Amino acid sequence: MDVRQEDDAAIAVVRRNSLEVQGGGDWDLFDKLWSDDFVDHTPQPGAGADKAGVKGLYLGIREAFPDFSPEIHWQVAADNLVTTYKTYHGTHRGEFLGIAPTGRKVSFYTVDVMRVVDGKITEHWGVATLLDLLQQLGAVPRFGASAE
Repeated sequence: MDVRQEDDAAIAVVRRNSLEVQGGGDWDLFDKLWSDDFVDHTPQPGAGADKAGVKGLYLGIREAFPDFSPEIHWQVAADNLVTTYKTYHGTHRGEFLGIAPTGRKVSFYTVDVMRVVDGKITEHWGVATLLDLLQQLGAVPRFGASAE
């Protein structure tokens, strides 16, 4: 397999994770796509830095936002690393980060880098606009907003 084919295969793994696992709740596929020795270098609040931690995070997000869906804007790959820029959308129907359901529709964006080796996700680095999400849920005031 040449380098371009390896990059395309790695992108396909990460895309399937975004669309079918995160967006579709396919937990059997999660177990196939994620390496047992996975390491998250930037775990989200309350999530572990291993495969079980990520699965718990994903389950919690889908419980809080049953219609959770990713919109992939672009992906690039080099040297087994896939960078993805995407926006997540959902409706807050369950508790999330200690915040009771609000029924609000939200969206926030992320930039993720995932290492894919032998068809499995082995590492992750990423940033997400969680402050924006918390503001949309009413848990944190928006900057410049007057007190209500």
